Amino acid sequence: MYGRVKAWAKRHWPRLRLRTILFATLFLVAALPGFGAVFLRVYENTLVRQTEAELVAQGAALAAAAAADWPGATGGALYPQRIVPPGDGVDLSLTPILPERPAPAPAAPVAADAAAAAPRLAPVLRATQMTTLASILLLDRQSRIVAGNGRRGGYATLPEVAAALRGTPTTVLRRNRAYRAVYSFEWLSRAAAIRVHHARPIVVDGRVVGVLLLSRSARALFRGLYADRGKIAIGIAAIFALLVLLSGVISRGITRPIERLGQATRAVASGRGSVPEVPATAAIEIQGLYADFAVMTAAIERRSRYLRDFAYAVSHEFKTPLAGIRGAIELLQDHPDMAAGDRHRFLANADADADRLALLVTRLLELARADMAAPADDAVDPVPVVARIADACRGDAFAIDVRWDTPPPRVALPAATIENALATLFDNARQAGARSVCVAGSVGERVALHVTDDGPGIAAGDRLRLFEPFFTTRRTTGGTGLGLAIARSLLEAGGGTIDLVEGDRTRFVVTLPVAP
Repeated sequence: MYGRVKAWAKRHWPRLRLRTILFATLFLVAALPGFGAVFLRVYENTLVRQTEAELVAQGAALAAAAAADWPGATGGALYPQRIVPPGDGVDLSLTPILPERPAPAPAAPVAADAAAAAPRLAPVLRATQMTTLASILLLDRQSRIVAGNGRRGGYATLPEVAAALRGTPTTVLRRNRAYRAVYSFEWLSRAAAIRVHHARPIVVDGRVVGVLLLSRSARALFRGLYADRGKIAIGIAAIFALLVLLSGVISRGITRPIERLGQATRAVASGRGSVPEVPATAAIEIQGLYADFAVMTAAIERRSRYLRDFAYAVSHEFKTPLAGIRGAIELLQDHPDMAAGDRHRFLANADADADRLALLVTRLLELARADMAAPADDAVDPVPVVARIADACRGDAFAIDVRWDTPPPRVALPAATIENALATLFDNARQAGARSVCVAGSVGERVALHVTDDGPGIAAGDRLRLFEPFFTTRRTTGGTGLGLAIARSLLEAGGGTIDLVEGDRTRFVVTLPVAP
């Protein structure tokens, strides 16, 4: 099921610009408090609790006044001996909403003390009611109505009254049948059609002699929003202005730099552009992306130039032996009666050219494999590897001396790569006329092999081209100019290097990465 829904969403997902996504995200985050106020009833719950607090305060003051003026009161303490903090209060999400308060049930005549207190308390209740707009009823200790709305009867069945007669002030929420909607979206408000009812006991000399029953409609959410419309409008305008400002900052820090980088990518792909300068306002990650893209572009350019030069060199190297083979074939075709000696000489030249082509193809394949080689995970001890290739390349007139200043750690290169690089250097030294080679190994952040021979050295004009494919000074003796290029590619594929050191003598430095 989840997979089908995900596939459907992918098929119908709209194509959105980054600006649109960012602005929509900011707008949604800014609107979350408003949605919470309406749908999570945060603001509305605050209004209901405010109404409850007002009823509690009125009830406490009126109960204290009634206790002081109650017939038979001895003038004892009218308040608790210790501070009693209010409870958590009502909650729209947790407090159940009870049915509307029923009509009072018929009851016996009120208690004598309550009837005597009613004339003195009724004006106070009436004056309070005219100011606070709350409904206030005075009940005796049997829950019978003494004063308030002119009705007679009792509320013995109401749970809040029963709790107050036991000495516990209680607040409940009840439905309001008289409510009529005024605003279009008032159906969203849960508090619009309810009344808050608070029952407060009147305690005289430690006993409950009566109950004050107060009720009032809570301040409606949309009425409160309308009353605070000026403040809300200012808040919305400020939030929208902040959103516009943040959108501008994000646009300069993310959107515009990405768009410019996309344009540069298309220009570079067409071969007519370059990476623009890093925008100063771009985010750090975007600036890093610009730097990485510049490095990638430079690498692609170097690779493209290398491929162009390589293709030119390949065509040049193949042209000479192919021309020789074709010339020999044409001569043999034009002169079928050619002397046997001449025929043998032309066929020998064609065979030599074919051998050179075969050698070039083989070395090109080795170079391609070297360029495509992946880094090795094996750790190799370089000491036996260097010793083995040195023993294999030594001869009667060619000495190789290997020295280590300290035992080296294992290196993260295949043994074949190290052997290939050293064998190429040893063979080049022998071909150049050297009679001895010294391999000095040193250990630092990397393992370095300093390969020095006693040959005539390399001409200054040849040093810069030494690692170019097909560059060789021994073309007449079969050199292909690919040995050092292959060695460098193999070493670089594994994280190593090979470089020529400036000086009168021929000295190469081969560095090998230390295995972790």
